Amino acid sequence: MTAFLRLGAAGAERPALLADGRTYDLAPLTGDVDAAFLADGGLDRARRALAEGRLSELPDADDLRVGAPVARPGAILCIGQNYAAHAAESGSAPPTHPILFFKHPNTVVGPYDDIVRPAGAESLDWEVELGVVIGTAAWQVEEEDALRHVAGYLVGNDVSERTWQRAESGGQWSKGKTAPTFCPLGPWLVPADEVDPTTLRIWSRISGDPRQDSSTADMVFSVAALVADLSRYVRLEPGDVVLTGTPEGVAMSGRFPYLADGDVVEVGVDGLGAQRSTVVAG
Repeated sequence: MTAFLRLGAAGAERPALLADGRTYDLAPLTGDVDAAFLADGGLDRARRALAEGRLSELPDADDLRVGAPVARPGAILCIGQNYAAHAAESGSAPPTHPILFFKHPNTVVGPYDDIVRPAGAESLDWEVELGVVIGTAAWQVEEEDALRHVAGYLVGNDVSERTWQRAESGGQWSKGKTAPTFCPLGPWLVPADEVDPTTLRIWSRISGDPRQDSSTADMVFSVAALVADLSRYVRLEPGDVVLTGTPEGVAMSGRFPYLADGDVVEVGVDGLGAQRSTVVAG
């Protein structure tokens, strides 16, 4: 497996490639893992450079902060209630069409950064999700062609403030989704041709206790169906991130307490890595 990541202080990350347990510097190929790099076939170019021995190992990579694996996305498109059991625990029937809402790009943080609980947020919740990174522009594409527009996959956490989402958003959800740090991404971006998105285990733990444990096989709408549907209404651009929904096992179900300061939130998708974030007061 090869995986792309960005290492260094927030706002000053450098691109890197992980392969066979070694981390390689991508600075000779690109300044960042961003929209331009993805649109220009950067993932394939980097893997060719690695195979040809043209990349050098990045010294002290293990000592560097891990940032989100994609530089600030132009859009973060999120799908609601895309697992039937999660829809049921939310008190709804499975949707007949994908439910779309957006997160602000400034919600994105790295996979080990803190989740900052805003003042007045008393219903903070977790949502592990399979993230899809767009590689080439997609506008009104057919489902059978949709995956050609996907660059790769990553782990996402759609952190949510449920009171703001349900009682104060006027039915649109976004007020509960868009605070800073509400979208940890990573640790890696794994190229699409190395991932089968239909059968991935997806899970979460809170301070060591299991919460969600499911499979992307339980999605109501597949990745291909989502990309095709979204492209009917939105021109998806390189670097955009689609968060594809979360399985059952969130605090909103009433079965678990909401997040408190000091809680450790672990979320992961098999083959794509795992996150570990601590909730802190803002």
